[in-house]
Order: sequence, then C-alpha cells, then structure tokens
Amino acid sequence: MKHLIAIAVLLCTSAMVSAEDVRDRPLKDLNGYFPFHPPASLQQWQQRREFVRRQILVATGLWPMPTKTPLNPVIHGKIERDGYTVEKVYFESAPGFFVTGNLYRPTNIEGKAPAVMLAHGHRKDARLYQTPESRLRAQIADGAERFERAGRSTYQSQCRQLARMGCIVWQWDMLGDSDSIQLSRQLVHGFAKQRPEMNTTERWGLFSPQAEQHCQNVMGLQTLNAVRGVDFLLSLPEVDPQRIAVTGASGGGTQTMILAAIDDRIQLSFPVVMVSTAMQGGCTCENASLLRVNTGNIEFAALAAPKPQGMNTADDWTKELATKGFPELQQLYATYGKPNNIFLKRGEHFPHNYNAVTRSAFYTFLNKHFQLGFQAPVIEQDFDPLPPEQLTVWNDEHPAPKAADPQFERDLVAWLTKDADEQLRAAASTPEGLDNVLRPAVEVVIGRTYDDAGDVRWAAGEQEDRGEYVKHTGTLLNKTHSEEVDVLWLRPKQWNGRVVVWLDETGKTAVCDGQGNVPAAVENLVQAGTAVLGADLYRQGGEPVEQTRVVENPREFAGYTFGYNHALFAQRAHDVLSVVRYLRHAESGPCPAGDVTNVAVAGWNSAGPIAAAAGGLSGGAIDRMAIGTDGFRFGQILDYRDPMFLPGGAKYLDLPGLLALQAPRPLWLSGEGAEPELVVAAYRKTPASSELVTFAGEDENQQTAASRWLLK
Repeated sequence: MKHLIAIAVLLCTSAMVSAEDVRDRPLKDLNGYFPFHPPASLQQWQQRREFVRRQILVATGLWPMPTKTPLNPVIHGKIERDGYTVEKVYFESAPGFFVTGNLYRPTNIEGKAPAVMLAHGHRKDARLYQTPESRLRAQIADGAERFERAGRSTYQSQCRQLARMGCIVWQWDMLGDSDSIQLSRQLVHGFAKQRPEMNTTERWGLFSPQAEQHCQNVMGLQTLNAVRGVDFLLSLPEVDPQRIAVTGASGGGTQTMILAAIDDRIQLSFPVVMVSTAMQGGCTCENASLLRVNTGNIEFAALAAPKPQGMNTADDWTKELATKGFPELQQLYATYGKPNNIFLKRGEHFPHNYNAVTRSAFYTFLNKHFQLGFQAPVIEQDFDPLPPEQLTVWNDEHPAPKAADPQFERDLVAWLTKDADEQLRAAASTPEGLDNVLRPAVEVVIGRTYDDAGDVRWAAGEQEDRGEYVKHTGTLLNKTHSEEVDVLWLRPKQWNGRVVVWLDETGKTAVCDGQGNVPAAVENLVQAGTAVLGADLYRQGGEPVEQTRVVENPREFAGYTFGYNHALFAQRAHDVLSVVRYLRHAESGPCPAGDVTNVAVAGWNSAGPIAAAAGGLSGGAIDRMAIGTDGFRFGQILDYRDPMFLPGGAKYLDLPGLLALQAPRPLWLSGEGAEPELVVAAYRKTPASSELVTFAGEDENQQTAASRWLLK
C-alpha cells in the first residue's frame, strides 16, 4: 500500500512539474478574446471596479490627474439656425494645448439644460467632413441614412437634433483631426517607427520608451481632453450637472467608454460599434501600455453601471455582442437592481458606422432617461448642413497654432512630466500619500500584489546531503496563475526558522552554481542556520534575454504589446511574490510555513529593482529586505524591448519610489548613496526611521555586508 501511495505521489509530482507556464504561450494582442465575468456580489464588483478604473487612469497618465490649469475658453462666431445656435470654441486642456470644436445650444434655454459630449471616430476631418453624393445615396438605399441633404454631415445631423431636443452639445476634435493640428494625424493615428531624435533621456517625445515609462500616450491626451471637455461644459451656467451624457462611434466609442468609466460626472453613455469581446480598437490613439492587461472593452463598459448605458451591434467586431458580452452586462445591471438601464440596439446588417437608425436609438434612450418629453421613437428631420468653412475654429482673428511642431510636442510632454513629478513627490512625503497614491499606482504597473499572488505549491526535484545542510531543487507551481518558478534551497540541518530569498540576474545559480560552489555571503547565512532559496525568475536560468518578445505588429508601438501583456520585469516581480506567498503558506517542502519565523528577500544587480517592486506590494509578508541597485533607473532605458523596460516604471519616482514603499520594513540598501532623499524621507515619517541602513561599499563586498546584516 505504501508503495502504491509513493508511486501516486511521484506521478502527481511529475504531472505538476510538466505543467505549462502560461507565460510561454503566444502574446495576446488587440485581436484576442476579452470576455467579462460578472461578479458574484456587488461587494466583489466594487473591489474589481476600483482596480480596473485605476488601471485606466494609470495607463492613460491620469493618476494623479494632471493639474487642471485655466481653460481660457474662447467662444466665437455664433451662427443662428432654426431653434439652435452653433459656435466655434477652443480652450486649453493643458498650458498651450488647444482643444477645438463646435458648441451647439438651443435658442431658448429655460432653467438648466442637459449636455451631450459627442466624440468622433477616425474619419479624416470628421467634424468638417461632408459625405460624397455617391456614398450617401448608397447609404440611403441601405437604410443607413434617410435624407440627401442632412445625410451629408451625420455629425451636424446629430448635434442639430440634440440641440432641438433642448441639449447643449460639445462636439470636439480628436487629436490630429480637423482643427486639432498641434500634433499631426500621422503621429497620433499612424505612428509606425521609433524616432531617434525623440528617443532621449531628456525632452523626449510621444511613443518613445521614456514616454511609455511615464505613461504618456496619445490615448491619455485624448482622454484628458475629454475630461477637460466636461469641465468646459460645467463652466457654462446653463448646463445641468446632473444630466451630462457622452456618445461616439468607433474611436469615439472608445472615448465614450473610457470617459464614462473614469468620470463620475457622466450620467449616461452610448458607445457605438466598439463594445466587444473581440477586436479592442486598432488605432494607436485607442491603445496604451497597461490598459487592457487582464481586462477589455466589455469590462470598461461595465464600469459605467448602474448608470444608463446603450450600445449597438454592426457587421464588424461587435456582431456577436448580443450573445458574447451583453448578457454579462445585463447580469451586472440586474445585480444592481437596474436591468432597464442597459440597452442594446441590434444592427448586424449595417456596416461599421453611426447610422441614422442607431442615432435614433440614442435620441430615444436619452429622451427616456433624461426625461426630455419627446414622443418615442425620436427621429431626425432633414436640413441643410453648414459648409466646413463656417465650422472651422481658426481664422484671422483667432489664428491657428503652429501645426505638427516637434518643439510643442516636447514642451507638452515636459510639462506633463514636471507636473506629475511635483504631485508625486508631495504624495511621497507622507505615509498616506505613499499608501493612497504611489502604492496603488505600482499595483497597476506590476499588476499583482502579495494578496492575489495565488495558490503556490511545491513540486520536489532532487536533494543532496552536503554535510551541515541539504541542497533541494524543485519547482514552485502557481496554480492560480498557471506559472512556474524553478528554485534551489540550501537548508541547514539545524535550521533556525529563518529564510532568505537570494535573487540575482543569474537565477538560482547565484546560490549554488553547477559545480556546487556557494558564494561566501550565502555560506555565511547557511552556517548561521538560515535557509537560503535561489530562484530562476521568468526566463532566467538559460541564455540571458537580450530583447523581450513583442506581438506580430510591424508598428513599433509599445502599447500594442504591453497594453495586453505584462512586461518581463513585472512577470519576474510576480515570481518573487509567488515565492514569498509559498513561504508563508507552504504545506510541504524543505521549509513548511508553520516552521518559518522570518522571511527576508535580498536582490542584486538587475534583480535588485525587481525585489524592490515585489517588496513594495508584499505588505507584512517580508520581514527584511536587502537591495543592491547599482544606481539603476528606468529613466535611462531607451529600448522598449529591454528586459528591464517597465511601462510606468519611471513615472512613479522611478526606482527611489519603489524603494520608498519598503518603509517601515527594515531595509539594507546599496547603490543609492549614503542619504537617498526619497527613501530617507519615507523612513523618517515612520516610527522605524532607524530601520534603514545604507551601504557605501568601498572596503567590503556588498553581499557579504548584507548577509551579516540579515543575520541580526
């Protein structure tokens, strides 16, 4: 019987070891599958909702929100029409950064009026676009449009109809479109190759590795413009702050979802031809590093719940929405007790557009929930649209800024960098700021914490008696996340209950190499009775990684890869969290959790920053940290395929920000000088100010010095 049990255990262990590490699979891209799993309870959903919303804000560079500087709005060129007016507007979402568009208002406003934000898609010169006659006649024949005159400008048709329904409408330009000329359309929507002149450690440009590591991207700029658009509407005294809606199609549908998800002032949303479990948006203006890692557009739409929200299907990637995604959204709304607040307009026979049928569905939905008092269904009437020259914002009295100016691009990015740095340094000066601003951001950047590190099991390999200690090899299997970490232990026979996780860029051979050699610093720990664990973090243990994988997309945009997949740096931090999680919950293995009295982590060379990232997210699970940084900074990386590249890594005060998150845990630190400002300040704000030890390292090996400190 014992023999059969042993065989069964051996077979089980072999099966566990042979399990696939999910990270070895092909990378996910924007054409993947993005289901939404409704929560079991509203309490569970609120926790998930908070994280995904924060993920959007971090990814788009809006955590913290850039300082809201004066809008300095200019409204001019009023045109009187039948029951409404049209005006030309520009304002500054950031200093010198102009948002342009048209403002439609009912002629006679009584009391407070509802407002609608109208975001457009990727058609060139969208706000000013006039549909060619041949195309329009085909649309009328297919039922997508109704009128030969009004159909020439669907945006004007929509704005006019809403204004005649009593709504104030802000129809603004996406970046690089119509009157938004400071960043070129080619850059914003067609970026394909890295620009060496913009790929620098100072005064960099958009799409560079530096911009990505500061969460600076065109999607974030467009989202900032949308947020400031709500600010602009609320600056108008006649706008009802309780009735603000947003709608848009395609790229405008993406903007609609995102704005409704992050801005509580939006009370109703209607994203068109974009909510889908399939393609998530192909433009560089719809993607950002970190944005859709472990989430997607259906969940983005879910963040608006339980507020009224409509959407549609078309003969595009949304065509399966009725059976994939929408039922799950209905389930979430039902959990809120608001099943009638979610609406789907079927239209799989229509191509990818915001046609008259769908526009009518939006008017009717808005009419119902904003109680506008019109007969349903609400449909448009014919009219003569204004020509483009009457809608354009810039003229002799209001001259346009310089178009596609590289100097402006650098200045804008520099302002965003400086503004964020000032806010984050202020936050880092208090424990509350570290816990409420920096740490939540790093949770998104890394994508995992100790609390959700998973269920980690031990699969034994070989063991070797080496006199005073036993060498164990094996694999830690993260059953929750389907990941593996090969590890090597040196466990003293007279073990004192303490474990040091010893991390280096060479992996587990930093503890004991292939010839059985043990470094002096590790030997010191083992001889003192402390167990030492070495680990091959993801893609360690073989040939060093020179460049990380990217998705099969010829455009050199980091967001196409890291908007859907964790960076290698983050994956390695996950492995550190898996190791610590195992040590604190191990039911089997060389050091069962019940016998572990102290867990320390030491990280050297490129593993030092990785240990710092994991340590900042481990809570009290790690008792002591020893970190050698070699002065590493994310801000010096100039290749988005560098193994140490980390989206957002430089923004949150770079490596010093991660080190500050160790407070108040005892920390031994080298590579940062005697008085690293941010780290010292973080420790001085806690009762554990004496727990920070810095090492100059001129006369003694840093690892030997650290091992001696770890034994205290």
